Amino acid sequence: MTENNDKGIPEYFFPKVGEGSTPPPAAPAAEQVIPETFVGPARVQADKQSKALPLVAVAVAAALVGGIAGAGAAVFFTGQNSTTASSSAVQGITINDTDEVNAITAVAAKASPSVVTISVTGDAGAGTGSGVILNEEGYVLTNNHVVTLDGASNTADITVQDNEGNIYPATIVGTDPTVDMAVLKIKGTGPFIPIEWADSSKLNVGDLTIALGAPLGLAGTVTTGIVSALNRSIQVASSAAPDSSGSDSDNSGESENPFNFDFGQGQTPSQGQSQSAAISIPVIQTDAAINPGNSGGALLDSKGRLIGINVAIASAGGGEAGSIGVGFALPSNLAKRVSTELIENQKASHGLLGAQVSDAAAKDGSTAVGAYIEEVVDGGAAQKGGIKAGDIVTQFNGVRITDANDLTAQVRTAPGGSDATVVINRGGKTQTLKVQLGTLN
Repeated sequence: MTENNDKGIPEYFFPKVGEGSTPPPAAPAAEQVIPETFVGPARVQADKQSKALPLVAVAVAAALVGGIAGAGAAVFFTGQNSTTASSSAVQGITINDTDEVNAITAVAAKASPSVVTISVTGDAGAGTGSGVILNEEGYVLTNNHVVTLDGASNTADITVQDNEGNIYPATIVGTDPTVDMAVLKIKGTGPFIPIEWADSSKLNVGDLTIALGAPLGLAGTVTTGIVSALNRSIQVASSAAPDSSGSDSDNSGESENPFNFDFGQGQTPSQGQSQSAAISIPVIQTDAAINPGNSGGALLDSKGRLIGINVAIASAGGGEAGSIGVGFALPSNLAKRVSTELIENQKASHGLLGAQVSDAAAKDGSTAVGAYIEEVVDGGAAQKGGIKAGDIVTQFNGVRITDANDLTAQVRTAPGGSDATVVINRGGKTQTLKVQLGTLN
């Protein structure tokens, strides 16, 4: 422990500051890549649903360029050279009194050089989001809906701003709409400071969480909370996702799941844009404040390690999206696998069970929860693994399954072609089956 540290904070969090000295400068700026994909309107009206149920809103990255939401977002670059933004919104983590540094401050200071602000500009509008640096080569992980502005355009200029205000152009390496992730490559030289990964499978409900990103374009914003729930599954409609209707799917398309995109101070789909395609994603739920612009940013643990990529927030419906204490992040283990595959292959694989499913609890006379197998595809993974119509899936790879959405999200989390352990209820009896998954096209 360092001198004057009576809070039990690990000393590796503290900057090495000499007696009477001022805090050290922020770590070297990290450069990052920004994708060339779709660009959406800068601002749109939330889609109003008839149900009086909560809506899950992607923490959309588009903030209006020019207003407070876009402070520091309007930047320019020339060729491969970086420039420094002069906006007052450009700042790292400020530490005025090193004798009073707490764990939250220490975590933020440690991770700040690895978290960037992403600006996307296109014909339809402009917006900002967040991202994390993956390695020293300048690869950056963010959400697919950030770099595409939810699929509003197929061309965009992308820049990345580091914690010191340096601006770099970036290009898209690969996108994965199935789990709403994308990888960018920064055009420039480092040094780039990569984020440190944590094992999301070891999280507990109640663990400390720190969200770091650029809500409403305000770079370097830190909020904190706890892990509110694990193995949560949400389903969101996205025009940036491929439409899988009519194809072999693990969801019958009849789910009553109320979750959907609810665009607030970020951009929304342009007029006439469809939101028919839906994706089911597994998430960590947290009460750390997450707002539009936090999308793609870091959810950290008490040691400053990445436990998730912030992706969505819940809204009470009606007005503009904003934090109500229910936020969601894609688990780091999924993010690590998908980002690695995107860098290596420009695409990532996802499992396919080969079954049509519904919610078991919705069946007449049902006394169990799980994913009810309506039918299996001939020659598909489910059939080959011994799963039959009428079975109720209650666990998938050790994760409890409560409905069809849970099963779809967990199947998509697994790599295509991987082996899975599936626990079913058949006629009141529990069976454990080994299934080799197919690969989602």
